[in-house]
Amino acid sequence: MNKLLPAALALLTSFGLAHAEEGKRIAITFDDAPRSDSRVMTGDQRTELFLSSLAKAEMPPATIFVTTRGIEQLETGHARVKAYADAGHLIANHSHSHPWLSRTPLETYLADLDKAEELLTGFANRRAWFRFPFLDEERQDKVKRDAMRKALADRGLFSGYVTVDTYDWHMESRWQQAVRDGLPVDKEALKDAYVAMVVEASEHYHHLSEEWLDRQPAHVLLLHENDLAANFIDEAIDALRAKGWEIISADEAYADPIATKLPDTLFAGMGRVSALAYERGARGSETFDHWSADEDGINNRLAELGAIPKPD
Repeated sequence: MNKLLPAALALLTSFGLAHAEEGKRIAITFDDAPRSDSRVMTGDQRTELFLSSLAKAEMPPATIFVTTRGIEQLETGHARVKAYADAGHLIANHSHSHPWLSRTPLETYLADLDKAEELLTGFANRRAWFRFPFLDEERQDKVKRDAMRKALADRGLFSGYVTVDTYDWHMESRWQQAVRDGLPVDKEALKDAYVAMVVEASEHYHHLSEEWLDRQPAHVLLLHENDLAANFIDEAIDALRAKGWEIISADEAYADPIATKLPDTLFAGMGRVSALAYERGARGSETFDHWSADEDGINNRLAELGAIPKPD
């Protein structure tokens, strides 16, 4: 073999990776599946529409972080998770009962995690990833945090971190409350609010990375398996692409070097980019805060667009 070939291949590979890092890459992930019926649609209807919208987006596999009490408690919960897996989407662990680590004894928390692992056995496209409910990787006790990190490593589980956080759960709650209270909902304006939230949150964390990190990582977007996603995720993906984002799989995102950079800070509830920025000295609401992860900010945007009136 030509002795120069390995070096040339290494150089080309290095150039390719460096070139990719300059771009805007993001993986799409959804927590809390399978959720129960809502005031807008049944769980089965949601899964059917959700899968249709993801297919319409023509994107790489999404990742579904499963809260397994839904498998255990909902009549069609197992079938719905299987439908996601059979469609090619990735299946990972989001606990059994969605506890806070900082409010739960470690042994109890790990038993809950282990139960979820058992209930996820047999699904296609399983990944050995665990996402902390509430992004709570332990917000008070570094000793407990480090014990949790060791427990994940001992189980062969990888922390399914996020870099782009949103309060889509609050926007979803406002929709459900409006339907409950008989308030008018402009669904087209609601779609615009959801799409804006996804795109502008992604841009916010992209700029935060530019300012505070050594390099631009592959990003991981946190959303939820809810009625908003079922109805509007395909248009949100289109809008991300229009802003220059490449949609990638979490397999690719979690191969990024940021995956090995575990922040030595308890400031972890806004995702990995925020935690690393904080570790480097970032401070203040002007740095971290964004309307997409703020209840009042979301209420204001919904009202401005005429989607849902502000709450009293």
